Amino acid sequence: MRFSKWIVSAMFTFSICSSCPLFSQEQSSKPAVKTGAKEAAKPKTGAPLDSVMKALYAAHTFEQAAVAPDGKKVAWVETLLGRDGAPDGHTAIYVADRESGGAPKRVTAAALQVARAEGSLDWSPDSRQMAFLSDAVKPGQLQLYVVSASGGPAKKLTSAKGLLATPRWSPDGKTIALLSTENATRAAGPLVAETPETGEIKDAFFEQRLALVDLATGDFRQISPADMYVYEYDWSPDSARFAVIAAPGNGDNNWYVANLYLLDAGPPGLMKAIYKPPLQMANPAWSPDGKRIAFIAGLMSDEPSVGGDIYTIAAAGGEAKNVTPEMPTTANWLAWTGQGKIVFGETVEGDSGVAMVDPDGGPIDSLWRGQEQVSAGLWGTNISLARDGKTSAIIRSSLSDPPEIWAGPIGYWRPVTHRNTEVKPAWGEAKSIHWKNDGYNVQGWLIYPRNFDPSKKYPMVVAVHGGPGAAVQSKWPDSGNFVMALAGAGYFVLQANPRGSYGQGEAFTRANVRDFGYGDFRDILAGVDQALGVAPIDPDRLGLTGWSYGGFMTMWGVTQTNRFKAAMAGAGIANWLSYYGENKIDQWMIPFFGKSVYDDPEVYAKSSAINFIKNVKTPTLVIVGDSDGECPTPQSYEFWHALKTLGVETQLVVFEHEGHLFAKPQHQRERIRRTVAWFDSHLR
Repeated sequence: MRFSKWIVSAMFTFSICSSCPLFSQEQSSKPAVKTGAKEAAKPKTGAPLDSVMKALYAAHTFEQAAVAPDGKKVAWVETLLGRDGAPDGHTAIYVADRESGGAPKRVTAAALQVARAEGSLDWSPDSRQMAFLSDAVKPGQLQLYVVSASGGPAKKLTSAKGLLATPRWSPDGKTIALLSTENATRAAGPLVAETPETGEIKDAFFEQRLALVDLATGDFRQISPADMYVYEYDWSPDSARFAVIAAPGNGDNNWYVANLYLLDAGPPGLMKAIYKPPLQMANPAWSPDGKRIAFIAGLMSDEPSVGGDIYTIAAAGGEAKNVTPEMPTTANWLAWTGQGKIVFGETVEGDSGVAMVDPDGGPIDSLWRGQEQVSAGLWGTNISLARDGKTSAIIRSSLSDPPEIWAGPIGYWRPVTHRNTEVKPAWGEAKSIHWKNDGYNVQGWLIYPRNFDPSKKYPMVVAVHGGPGAAVQSKWPDSGNFVMALAGAGYFVLQANPRGSYGQGEAFTRANVRDFGYGDFRDILAGVDQALGVAPIDPDRLGLTGWSYGGFMTMWGVTQTNRFKAAMAGAGIANWLSYYGENKIDQWMIPFFGKSVYDDPEVYAKSSAINFIKNVKTPTLVIVGDSDGECPTPQSYEFWHALKTLGVETQLVVFEHEGHLFAKPQHQRERIRRTVAWFDSHLR
């Protein structure tokens, strides 16, 4: 869940588990496979699928874009590709003049010809220097560096052991703050592979603390309490204090109950709670006059996936004020302008948008909206904003255009990079479609198959997004995206944003509370009917898939209807009652279910697919990582075991030492091959 800061999992050294606790692996490089009543589909790689995967891995991707405070230069973090054409965990930092169009220069703490993991950059207030993290000295161990924006050698500032993240210059330019986790055994967050636990199991916390580095003396000191996990922070304008979002204890789990604190920058580092939100909160930002703190609050299912309304609170504490009440969109990120206005990124149905609001009252002004995704490196819609409140830098992409760095006034950006000019989509056109259900207006994306022929009828696979607090936007797919591989392999793909999603305000996001699998699944089925009415789709060749919450909806969906002729449930949840005691982040469930499973088991039972398992007739492939702490492997095993026992065609594939997000390119490719082969064997 700490992926919102900068993905570090690829840089961290893990111990590899040689066996799965449930069943043995075939080989260290292959997933374990369990088959059901019939012969399982064997994954085959044909020329069309090979070309799709080549397109998925061909694009250079970007982790971060950052405009200098004066707006004159743009820096970015770019992923590097290995010999096999896939990202190899290495990243590079580049900087370019925004207006001159000159060639970008690489900024590094290592030799130019050496690949390293470098990123998480931040500009100095005077725009002359950049701070960044690099593992130039020891692979896997990040350290803090500072370098001149005009070039020259980088200066190493830390000799830390553990994880470092999110460096930020103080407004006076004298100090750099960053987040530090000493002696961590793995990268932060439940999205990465969990460390195997044996022997007596006890709670073990590795607290992420706020630390300061004095640029004059090189002094490094942690200032937040040792028992407090700090998730996000922002400097006060006078460099004397911080606004921090933090919670004591388990960092992965307690983000859902984190509070807003004030923390002194000077000794003894006093910390004072000023606000306890009713739900989740993120993105604290201090006003230019130092009198207020803005933040986003709402119902959020995952730490990096921020969404809600915008609030402000006096720096001294008190009542929080919603400055975007009943807003029909979802705020994902915010920043103050020098004039005291708030610029924010938003999800508008399935589109991206940038808007501005006066926190003292007045209408919300839309600055830009597009059928694409713009990001500065976080999840959702966000930008890097210069001091003038207008100039910005973004990573811009859509399902038709691969990512590039763009910069300029908001909505009038110009390309800075041209890394992917030769990369073309290996799938068809993406169309935004709308439909009504149960009084809700619902939006989704219908992706056409590659080489679409309007005279033919095609199969369609419905792909349900994770979260549920998230939204599908038109974004160039990640390299392991099995959903877009299906569109490249000749399928229509429907990706809906049903109730519970971001994009239509907080009431819409909360509309599936205590109702998982009911209203939201009806929205999806209504979307299937809409797609059948607008495109040549064979109603007898429909499939269902999804990952995480989408994996749950797939398991749930095949117990509620026999309309789908094949399914792939990825990292799903079969039984909410047993899941409550198995997952590493049970705090997320309380806002959605109202109470714990021990206080209200009935509400968990009514949405558990396992309680309706005898209805299933749909052949279902089940895929999961053996080290998934967010949707643990036993959930997939339980669902597969039930189908196998009941004689339903099924297959279970468990990937060794993969967490909730698959990190290894060979495993990402294997997941694509197996998924496409499964649907091919049942829908062709």
